[in-house]
Amino acid sequence: MDFPISGVTINPFFLIGIGFVVGLLGGFFGVGGGFLAGPLMFWAGVPMNFVVGTDLAHMTGKSIVAAKRHRTLGHVDVRLGFVMILGTIVGVEIGARIIEVLQASGNIDHVIGITYVVILLTISALTAGESIHAIRLTKQLKSAAGDDDPEQHRDVVSFGQVTRFVRRIRLWPMVSFPGSGIEEISLWIVILVGLSTGILAGALGVGGGFLRMPLLVYVLGVPTHVAVGTDLFEIMFSAGYGTLTHAVKGNVDILMALVMHTGAALGAQIGAMSTRYFAGPRIRLLFSLLPLIGALLVLVRLLGSSVPAF
Repeated sequence: MDFPISGVTINPFFLIGIGFVVGLLGGFFGVGGGFLAGPLMFWAGVPMNFVVGTDLAHMTGKSIVAAKRHRTLGHVDVRLGFVMILGTIVGVEIGARIIEVLQASGNIDHVIGITYVVILLTISALTAGESIHAIRLTKQLKSAAGDDDPEQHRDVVSFGQVTRFVRRIRLWPMVSFPGSGIEEISLWIVILVGLSTGILAGALGVGGGFLRMPLLVYVLGVPTHVAVGTDLFEIMFSAGYGTLTHAVKGNVDILMALVMHTGAALGAQIGAMSTRYFAGPRIRLLFSLLPLIGALLVLVRLLGSSVPAF
């Protein structure tokens, strides 16, 4: 199928498959899925500037579907999501401008590709190590308490000291988020988390969820299931804004985004419903595999592997 806006020819079923898989994983892990969809599109020969803008467009629609489902499950802290947007929107614009500068310099593919690899491998290693430790700690707590009820220890986080340190920062104004169990935290910490993930969303063509979900859990102390739903809620707005700003800059192939969304809508529903059957540490352990896969896909392309004909 020809996509005249981006100037590429790709099998539409390949794009639908990307959409379904990313929708499934995104709905389950609370991420936009750009860390996987972006490398796959890049791997298939889509120019990097169109990878960024088009992936954000597809991500917006998929996140709306998944966030709505998580809302019905009680996994969305709307107040926290709206506050984070304050920082995210600014970050997205900064990231989009970074793309323009790199595109003008002619170094966009290698700079963005290497950045992908470093960030994804770091997140994968840290999350895998923490979740394995948390699973072991959960088993110890259940054994010590003589309790066979898995619900009592569903979301043990072994990096809890990070959250305690952050909450001791008394930088006014202090805010609370009952939906996430946060009694008091500095507003600036929440906005900073949004800002950092927004820059990634604009510069790397991702929703920022692969960074935001761990930050929500390990820095802000949000329960994993609520972090998943709230992340998707926030991605609706950050990816939506990113789509608009990249569309103005000519980086969105809307036809390609719509083809991908046909698969993503179904996958997002299935993924969101599946979170009910997994405890927090196990969700995080499975999550750690996704950035690793994304990093490997980018490495294959950067190391000069031939692009397959789809």
